[in-house]
Amino acid sequence: MAVARRQRDQRSFLLQRAQPAMTGLIDGSLSTLAPVFAVAFATHQPRYAFLVGLATAIGAGISMAFSEGLSDTGDVTGRGRPFLRGAITGAGTFAGGLLHTLPFLIPDYRSAVLLALAAIAFELLALAWIRRRFFGTGFLSSFVSVTLGGAIIATVGAALGAVR
Repeated sequence: MAVARRQRDQRSFLLQRAQPAMTGLIDGSLSTLAPVFAVAFATHQPRYAFLVGLATAIGAGISMAFSEGLSDTGDVTGRGRPFLRGAITGAGTFAGGLLHTLPFLIPDYRSAVLLALAAIAFELLALAWIRRRFFGTGFLSSFVSVTLGGAIIATVGAALGAVR
C-alpha cells in the first residue's frame, strides 16, 4: 500500500509541479532568445537588449501562466489546480527568460554577449539535467534537442538583428 501511495504521489508531483516548471523553463529559455539577440545585434546596446529581454520574460511568463492555468481544470487529467500550475509555469518561463537577459546589464557589448552565451550554455545543461532527473530522458539526447532548438532560435534572432 505504501509503495502504491508513493508512486501516486511521485506521479502527482511530476504532473502538477515538475512538468509545468519544466515547460516554463524551456519556453522562457528558448522563446526569449530571438528578441534579445535581434536587439543586441541590431543596436550593439546592451541596455536595449536587457529591456527587451526583461519585457519578453515578463510577457512570456504572464502568457504562459494564463495558458497553462486555462488549459484544463486538472480534474480529468490529474494535473492539479490550474492556478498553481499556471503560477509554476509562469514563474519558470520568467526565470528561463531572465537568466540570459541579466548579462545585458553589463555596459560593454562584447562582454554582455559572451556572458549571455555562457548563461545559455548553463541553462541548456540545467534543462538536460532536469529532464534526466525527473523524466528519465537521456542527458545527451535532452541536451542535443534543447540545444538544437536554442541554436535555431538564437540564429534567427541574430540574423534578423544583423539586417541593416
